[in-house]
Parts: sequence; C-alpha cells; structure tokens
Amino acid sequence: MPTEIIPFAGWQRALRLFNADAEAIITLDVGPRVLSYRTLPDGDSLFKRYDEQLGGTGETEWQIRGGHRFWIAPEDMERTYALDNGPVEWAVAPETPEAVTLRNPAAAPHWLEKTLTLTLAPSGPALTADHRVTNHSPEPVALAPRALTVMQPGGVELIPQPPLGEHPRDLLPNRRMVVWPYTALDDPRWKFGTKFFTLRQTAGSLSTKIGLAHGEGWAGYLHGRTFFFKTVTPPRVGQVYPDDGCNFETYSNHEMLEIETLGPLVTLAPGESATHRERWFQHVFDAPISPDDESALADALPAIVQASGIL
Repeated sequence: MPTEIIPFAGWQRALRLFNADAEAIITLDVGPRVLSYRTLPDGDSLFKRYDEQLGGTGETEWQIRGGHRFWIAPEDMERTYALDNGPVEWAVAPETPEAVTLRNPAAAPHWLEKTLTLTLAPSGPALTADHRVTNHSPEPVALAPRALTVMQPGGVELIPQPPLGEHPRDLLPNRRMVVWPYTALDDPRWKFGTKFFTLRQTAGSLSTKIGLAHGEGWAGYLHGRTFFFKTVTPPRVGQVYPDDGCNFETYSNHEMLEIETLGPLVTLAPGESATHRERWFQHVFDAPISPDDESALADALPAIVQASGIL
C-alpha cells in the first residue's frame, strides 16, 4: 500500500494512505485519529475537524479533535476518555503487507492497548478499519470495542430500516431502539420513515442520541453530492451488547454528528483481545439527491452500497 509521512492540520507527522482513487490521513503525533478520508482527485472529506484542537499535543484533558477514533464501551468518564494526546506507534502489518497498524500503548490505570489497522483497497475508495483492544492489566476486564466517526455539519445521516411488516402476519418485534435521557423524539432533526430513519445535523441544536439493534448492515451520511457510508455488523445471536443491546448508536449536537458502531460485550482475561471491524466507502453523485425523498433514497442508496462490495 503506498504511504507517506506528511504535515497535516497543524501536526508535522501524519500518515497518508493512498491509491489512485482515494486517500486517508491519520495523525501520528496524537491519537490516532483518521482526520480525512476522501476520493481523489478532488473529493471532499466529510469528517469533522475541530480547528482549535489541531496541532496540539500533550494536553492534560481528552481532546475530541474530530475524524474517526477508537473508544471503549460502556461509556464512562475515566476508561472511555483515557488520554490519547501523545505519539502513536505505526508499522506495516507484518501478516498483511497491504495494511498499516497504529498502536495506542497500554497505560495506567486501565492498561488497555488499542490498535487500529487500516487497509485501503488497491483501487477504489473501499477501506477496512480493524479495531483491536488488548487487556494488559492483571485482572479480567469487561468491555466492548466502539468505533466513532465524527461527521462535519450540514448533512443528513441515513439509517436503513427493514421492510415494513403487516398485521396480523408479523406478530413479533424486529427493531429495538434505546433513547438517551436528553433525546426528544419530537425533535425536528429526526425523521422516522418507513425505509430510513434520518437525522439532520443543524446549527444551534441541543444534544440528541439514540441506539439501535441494527441489522441492515450499514449506515451513512449525505452531504451535498457526497455520500459516506460504513458497515454495521448485525447483532450476533447469543451475544450481549452495551447500552441495553446496541450495536449501533448515533449522536448529534450543534457542531457535528457521530456515527458509532459497537461490538458485543466480552470479558477479556489478562493478555486477551477483542476485535471490531468496519468497512468504509464514499460515493459522489452527479447531482445532489434529496434526503427527504424516501423513494429516491431507496432507489439510489442500496444499489450503491451493494455495488461497493463492502458488505
């Protein structure tokens, strides 16, 4: 995989992965954060970046910075928000020469090592992101890997839904929604349609968040002509998921929108690891597509997702 070290967004060391069709740029001085992912030659990255935090290192408080990051669930103010404001180790993955691995070393008091392995396809924009957490503490640890992508303002998130059923044929539920205490379901940013749930990012808005047991395999973000989407691994039978059963969560406020996927809860013995995979793709339409037209979305988006080959 072609790589180079470049200055980017105020830092002197960032890793650029690229092919003829796409690139991803990841911080090495902190994080890691995937700060940009876009099609070439002139596609836009839909990843939000916090300008006031760019170029900083060594802060005593956790920094969101933007882009894509690797967290631990369930969320708490200590383990989840563990500092990642120092340099990142990276290498070409020895078992997979076409991949690079970025490592956030284990540190006190939790001793959890997080590695992010990124593989960009030889051509096209398909990118695989493997998240691996390893317990280096002397005690078993219960957790779930959690991957979050922070999207820039002004777009609409698209969450596909299963086909609408009929009564009395379909007597059992097929969806589970979890609602956070600060979420109002009459918030006009939300639209709970028959084919998609959509969440619009708008300025001046309060926080909102829901979680789902999401089985449709993907979720995405539409901003103008650009459509970013990533895989959501359906819930595994017999596995328990964080936050009352969520393998997918989404959050938005006045600045950004986050698309989050989660693995199942596991208890890691000392030395054991858990992994969680996402695959990403970006498509640019010839003309903008309306996020309010469910029929148009249903005609266009699933076909693009299937043609991408990432499911």
